[in-house]
Amino acid sequence: MIVIKSKREIELMREPCRVTAELLKDLESYIEPGRTTMDISEFVEKRIESHGMTPTFKGYGGFPAAACVSVNEEVIHGIPSKTRVLKEGDIVSIDVGATFKGYNSDAARTYPVGAISAEDRKLIDVTKQSFFEGIKYAMEGYRIGDIGHAVQQYAEGFGMGVIRDYTGHGTGSKLHEDPFIPNYGKAGKGAKIERNMTLAIEPMLALGTYEVRVLGNEWTVVTTDGRKAAHYENTILVTDGEPEIMTL
Repeated sequence: MIVIKSKREIELMREPCRVTAELLKDLESYIEPGRTTMDISEFVEKRIESHGMTPTFKGYGGFPAAACVSVNEEVIHGIPSKTRVLKEGDIVSIDVGATFKGYNSDAARTYPVGAISAEDRKLIDVTKQSFFEGIKYAMEGYRIGDIGHAVQQYAEGFGMGVIRDYTGHGTGSKLHEDPFIPNYGKAGKGAKIERNMTLAIEPMLALGTYEVRVLGNEWTVVTTDGRKAAHYENTILVTDGEPEIMTL
């Protein structure tokens, strides 16, 4: 069931979304060669808790950390480790959420670790822009399929693989709500988009194949060909005009 949010619910969501936006911005200067993926998760956890909020992901479905930290070919759900050290030329995707008074945020970014290749920079940039192409259709009068279609058309125009096995989703009092929002598909299909929906739209792209597999830890999703992947996500609010990006 798709949940249309009340004014009160939207105002409650603004607080964790604001904190998440600030956190993701601060990670730009925090991430550098020599950091471990656990360093990043602990940074996220301390920052969220300093605002009197709870890291949404910690314990969610059994996930062991405050942030998903996914390096290079890891698409999503990377488990932080004290022994995984970032090095120059890596790219790292950070997916985080904060919970405040029962309401959630959800957002992700992919960051360069030091100097990266032109190909990897293009992957990050196309992934980010595909989000903005998609949300052009996150308005009343369109359907969920219009968002995914726009993401796919843009991303594949640059030769990127569009991950199909994982999608965006509604979010609010539950981290994952209806509707699910694929990053591919046909325009004009799917649920109608209505005012006061809150949606987590999250393109996940790869330099090679869109095919993925889950590692033995039963969490981390990697590309089957070992090529790098990127992730860009925001929680948005459908308004009576252009969507409001709540985590930016």
